[in-house]
Amino acid sequence: MEGNLVHVAINALAVIIFLAIAVLLSKDRKKINPKQVGILVGLNVFIGWFLTSFPIGRELIINVAAIFNSIVSIAYEGVGFALPNWVNVPQMNFITAALMPLLMIVPLFDILNYVGIMPFVIKWIGRGLSYITHAPQFESFFAVEMVVLGNPDVQAISTTQLKQISKERCLTIAIMSMSCVSAGIVGSYIQMMPAEFVLTAIPLNVINALMIAHILYPVKVSPVEEDSALIVSDNLKKVPFFSMLGSSIIGAGKLIFIVTVMVIAFISLAKLINAGLAFIHPAVSLEAALGIVMFPAAWLMVPETNEAWQLAQFMGTKLVTNEFVVMLQAQPLMENFSRHMQCVLTVFVTSFANLGTVGILLGTFNGIVNKDKVDLISANVKYMILSGILVSLMSASIAGFFTW
Repeated sequence: MEGNLVHVAINALAVIIFLAIAVLLSKDRKKINPKQVGILVGLNVFIGWFLTSFPIGRELIINVAAIFNSIVSIAYEGVGFALPNWVNVPQMNFITAALMPLLMIVPLFDILNYVGIMPFVIKWIGRGLSYITHAPQFESFFAVEMVVLGNPDVQAISTTQLKQISKERCLTIAIMSMSCVSAGIVGSYIQMMPAEFVLTAIPLNVINALMIAHILYPVKVSPVEEDSALIVSDNLKKVPFFSMLGSSIIGAGKLIFIVTVMVIAFISLAKLINAGLAFIHPAVSLEAALGIVMFPAAWLMVPETNEAWQLAQFMGTKLVTNEFVVMLQAQPLMENFSRHMQCVLTVFVTSFANLGTVGILLGTFNGIVNKDKVDLISANVKYMILSGILVSLMSASIAGFFTW
């Protein structure tokens, strides 16, 4: 019991240290609003406790996970009809198990957006978030919509607002965008990692994206600048339903192809790098090098040396590749990890925060906003990368605090 209390204390210290790092590296510490940060921290802690420890919250997470699993099971029926020898096997491959369900899940969320259900949910959650945290409404709406659309769609649907707001607020949006998670791809995540922790990560990432962006690059928004315009677009309603649906299905197919080739390329490149490093010493590897860099942060979240070392390697690999690479590597090992380790690892990897996302965001903003805004974003890429890391660390630390 005493050892467990020490671990809990170290986990609490992790939250304080990660917050302190954000404040220390802030662009302008004088503009940070301590009250707003305090509210966001409190909301973080409440959500972490509610979803991991409170019976009603736990039941909610279990039910949502069951819904996602049911949707995925239905998707397998469609895949099995067309490709029975891919589904009716003892062990489905990665593409079939994790990616093929996207052909149904992505269009499903697009349909919900088309008929107005998702815009309604985003609108009221965004307003509630803005009211509680005192964050600007546009930033609050954007934070919520990040978990529905993901990059680069969330920026595309906010084109009008991104063109109107100041370049400083535009940079804040870019910093927040590093923590996107597309709802359509959550169905893939829960096939590889514990569903309860994947779903816990999503609201925590929303709150932490708002908080870390405000700390790293605080922007004062005057009442004149503040606008109540929603970032929900009616673009989908301008085309016939079946045209939208066809485009959505094709888009899901492209997403499957992109993820597949990215995973193959990243894993192959990592193996190639390891083969080259082996000439230096058999024990030297990319994972080991990244693990050394990330170990202090990993140990603060998982104060058990062996698991902390494994976590550090996964964390580093995720930041230079993507979450799918790590999920594939971690999946067969998960049952050997403690519940705390499972929680921290799952929450950390549940986001698009990696170096590849930086390139996607720069390309997206370059096609939407003017040169001044793009130049400011390009000059502050370090804050985007730092935000992605700190948001993932904060979310994992807070979820892990209540999971032992």
